[in-house]
Amino acid sequence: MESNTKTDPYNNPEFKSTLLLLGFIVLGVVMGGVCGWFWGETMVKVEWLGKLFLNALKMTIVPLIVSAVISGVASMGNTAKARKLGGATLLYYISTTAVAVLLGLLVVNVIQPGAGLNFEGGEVIEKVASKKDTGASDIILSLVSPNLIHSAAQGQLLPIIFFSILLAIAINMLGEEGKALKQFFDSLNHAMMRIVTWIMYFAPIGIFGLIASRLGKAGGGDAFFMELKAVGWHVVTVISGLGLHFIFLSLILYLITRRGLAYYLGMFRALLTAFGTASSSATLPVTMECAKESGVSEKSVRFVLPLGSTVNMDGTALYEAAAVMFIAQAYGIDMGVGQQTIIFITATLAAIGAAGIPEAGLVTMVIVLQAVGLPLEGISLLLSVDWFLDRMRTSLNVWGDSVGAAVIDKFVPDKEP
Repeated sequence: MESNTKTDPYNNPEFKSTLLLLGFIVLGVVMGGVCGWFWGETMVKVEWLGKLFLNALKMTIVPLIVSAVISGVASMGNTAKARKLGGATLLYYISTTAVAVLLGLLVVNVIQPGAGLNFEGGEVIEKVASKKDTGASDIILSLVSPNLIHSAAQGQLLPIIFFSILLAIAINMLGEEGKALKQFFDSLNHAMMRIVTWIMYFAPIGIFGLIASRLGKAGGGDAFFMELKAVGWHVVTVISGLGLHFIFLSLILYLITRRGLAYYLGMFRALLTAFGTASSSATLPVTMECAKESGVSEKSVRFVLPLGSTVNMDGTALYEAAAVMFIAQAYGIDMGVGQQTIIFITATLAAIGAAGIPEAGLVTMVIVLQAVGLPLEGISLLLSVDWFLDRMRTSLNVWGDSVGAAVIDKFVPDKEP
């Protein structure tokens, strides 16, 4: 009788508690939406609950990424295997990001959301204006930081991941001398995952606070509905593209790994957290926990997911392509095949360089707009609904990371022949 309980995951106490927590998180999302819709600005008062939850998750990001990446890469034992894992991961991420941009261009050309708007003028928002000189070289420079502590404080994860990979390779090359250091990071990773588990008990209340207060800031349900009405076809276009890419990723997941609905349900807690926080980086601890519970190996959880939270932005890439074309249509500017090819290339590269923070897509969109000569003022068209679409594309970013972890886990097994 005991053996049946152990082999049946549905009789596992941990599974039951996870399912119960997921139910409460869904309830938090629904209640946050309802309260924010009907009580509007009054719900701004509960914003501190969301901030507390978000800060708690952010508190774990740097130590979790450092320990996870170092222990994950160091556990491979040889640089050849690390190169294979890294190469497969980057190839997968670049390929799916490129597909996302193509889908974004496809839906925006079919629906034509900006046609007939005849938009003129507008104001360049400060955070966009400050990035007007951003170029492709800045993405490469962002790999190496002269001050890792400053990068950690600013939430710049790419240089931290790059340094962690280098340190892990160095530990491997030290052999017996580096064994104690490897064990330290292994233990730190397990401890950080335990802390994440504790934080998740507060998730239903935290996500409720985030969603209710954000709707409250938008003026409640009626005000948000008017915003949607103003740029409704843009919203329809982006959500249609995100939906198509979600289906594409799900097909990849099933065809390569034979995983289906069970894996989606296993990651659902991470997707809801992504929707609530609008940050793939803040969601990373939850994504890693859910992936481990869903049977993804430690190797993929510790390497593929942290890297994906920084460079794999499928939702952001799709959004940028669709949004730039929407701005061109609103200004009455015809974008030919050549210019859309430039959008395809720059949106793919810009998305890779996008930080996993709220509304980063608006900032990196500057690169794409400047590449095709469109006015930065056009971004003002998107501001009223960007906070909502940001949550949608962040959820897709996290799903893309999750699928990537399962796919790479299949392609680069722990024990190779």
